[in-house]
Amino acid sequence: MTLRLAIVADIHHGRPSTAKRGDRALPLMADFTNFVRDASVSHVLDLGDRISDEDHDTDLVLQSDVADAFRALSAPIWHINGNHDRDHLSIEDNEKILGQSLRHEVHDLGDWRIVLWRADSKIRREPDQRGFVLTEYDLVWLARTMQAADRPCLVVSHVPVSGHSQIGNYYFQNNPASSVYPMADRARAALALARVPVVCLSGHVHWNTVTTIDGITHLTQQSLTESFTTGGEAAGAMGVIELGETVRWDVAGDDPFSFGFRPTARRWTPPMPDFRSHPERRALAQAAE
Repeated sequence: MTLRLAIVADIHHGRPSTAKRGDRALPLMADFTNFVRDASVSHVLDLGDRISDEDHDTDLVLQSDVADAFRALSAPIWHINGNHDRDHLSIEDNEKILGQSLRHEVHDLGDWRIVLWRADSKIRREPDQRGFVLTEYDLVWLARTMQAADRPCLVVSHVPVSGHSQIGNYYFQNNPASSVYPMADRARAALALARVPVVCLSGHVHWNTVTTIDGITHLTQQSLTESFTTGGEAAGAMGVIELGETVRWDVAGDDPFSFGFRPTARRWTPPMPDFRSHPERRALAQAAE
């Protein structure tokens, strides 16, 4: 049985800024309502960054606007917080507005397990602690969830852990550290503990990408209102992922993308160490001297 989920990422409702067309967010959410109705999906995934933050009071209003737009959808929704949802609002603020828990969750749908890995996406700006913080709790929860997995898993987060190249990305080419969780190597090691196929899905980086690491396929979906790939017009990205023996991911809008693959539980051979430190290589080098 194939499972179908609709996906929206990085809505960024609010004032337009740089390449984000936040002024188009609510009209595009009305289009997304029709998209979900026609897509025959069981659930909707909101990958976070529903707003472009301003201040606490304004952000409460902006989040409420987006929550109202989601209430028009015909399918149940799973939300994840993005960094802009957390700049001035707490997790509890977002939970109250959206009417659901925003903590880690696991949901079994048919042959697949949906892992909502809601590692905190708040960007710290203190002098002694800047950027994202990936806590031990978040890492241990992910590791134990992967160890216990008895069916293929779709792991959903706002920030990706692939660490893939950001060359060409308007925001992150020159700011790559902000495109990925710190200690992402430990998150990838946690994912590799699974003995079942694993697929990762994230937003945050505002473009459609596919990266395969250690047999695990990492997907990132374009923002609903991003324009750096679409000549100044909002991309209007709306996705559907089909999960079965094979996986099919299609993104509609002005930055369309399609990708299909067969997920695998096979992991790759661990990488060699640096050639210069490898004992066999050193022995060969010494023998040649």
